[in-house]
Amino acid sequence: MAQDIFDKIRKNRGPLGQYSKGVHGYFTFPKLEGEVGNKMIFRGKECLVWSVNNYLGLANHPEIRKADAEASEKWGLAYPMGSRMMTGQTNEHEALEGEISDFMEKEDTILLNFGYQGMVSAIDSMVDRMDVIVYDSESHACILDGMRLHVGKRFVFQHNDMVSFDKQMERATKIVERTGGGILVITEGVFGMAGDQGKLKEIVDFRKSGKYNFRLFVDDAHGFGTVGERGQGSGEEQGVHDEIDILFGTFAKAMASVGAFVCAEESIVEYLRYNMRSQVYAKSLAMPLVVGARKRLELLRTQPEHKERLWSVAKSLQDGLVENGFDIGLTNSCVTPVFLKGNLAEATNLTVDLRENYNIFCSIVIYPVVPKDVIMLRLIPTATHTMEDVQYTIESFQKMKQKLDNGDYYSEKMAAVEVDTKS
Repeated sequence: MAQDIFDKIRKNRGPLGQYSKGVHGYFTFPKLEGEVGNKMIFRGKECLVWSVNNYLGLANHPEIRKADAEASEKWGLAYPMGSRMMTGQTNEHEALEGEISDFMEKEDTILLNFGYQGMVSAIDSMVDRMDVIVYDSESHACILDGMRLHVGKRFVFQHNDMVSFDKQMERATKIVERTGGGILVITEGVFGMAGDQGKLKEIVDFRKSGKYNFRLFVDDAHGFGTVGERGQGSGEEQGVHDEIDILFGTFAKAMASVGAFVCAEESIVEYLRYNMRSQVYAKSLAMPLVVGARKRLELLRTQPEHKERLWSVAKSLQDGLVENGFDIGLTNSCVTPVFLKGNLAEATNLTVDLRENYNIFCSIVIYPVVPKDVIMLRLIPTATHTMEDVQYTIESFQKMKQKLDNGDYYSEKMAAVEVDTKS
């Protein structure tokens, strides 16, 4: 007799789902309420928040709120109906694509409804069984899911390790010489967990040397709008922007909205328009999101003070943490990880203490994202944070670290501090 799929699910809740009864509503699926900013409401009280993707502070910028409201009143959320290919094409969509192309100095751009599904679909559409994908081991889940659809070979190189990259490229080259396929290298501009930039320049140097022939696909979700002199991203920062063949960016981080895009040469974007299943078979991006994205891009382009403020906060936060003995890894972006030693119970108790007694809300990352007995607190600075926020956080982290070192958070059980996760 066949197994009942529901019985299988009930028995195996998954690596995170197994803890759902004890963490839901507090550690997972927490509710942050109020206006998006440096301080928001968590469980009825104000917290200093370091976990919101609003890098440039545009979420509540008055010009943004006005543009969003006017577009919503004029168009509503229904228009346009249908996919871009069928009935969802508008002048506004085309204008936004053109403006992104101009800003990013790329030939053409295709809008995506969502970054995650767009990345999955872009990878799926670009490679076939003759081709080989070579990718960084720390690639985002959307990249990994896109590769699951790839029926050909794929090789992973150790994170930012060019010796490992060289080895995997050698393997890939031998295969495509036999199949007649090509090689697609996929990495990230800024890795969203640890904040370090992908080694784009070093990867490009392999191609320039003539050793390998490949195309480079870069996911720069956290780099777009925050890194580089103009905000074009990690390629601009590293001086290889023109060498990136396919560039992915999202509106969800620096632009505080919904949607994403892929830039490439015109012929490749035209191919994607007709072959990306997530766009061909999905409703077009709603008009208020398109109009709002145009206004956000305008401010990103014409008001550099937002990025300058962001980096002022980020640098003060990172420098202050390092000066006080904290390990922030190899970040060279605004993403600010803090690495600590401790078990799962200590991680949860530490987080409760920060939220309940210090009113600081930041993301907690544990195994398997980081090694066992490592706790990573991830802070996302924004242009809305103040120097007072930075100073208070560093002082609070010093007290937290002392408690951790003293064993105050130690417990055999997860979440030993009592919390009502139903609130």
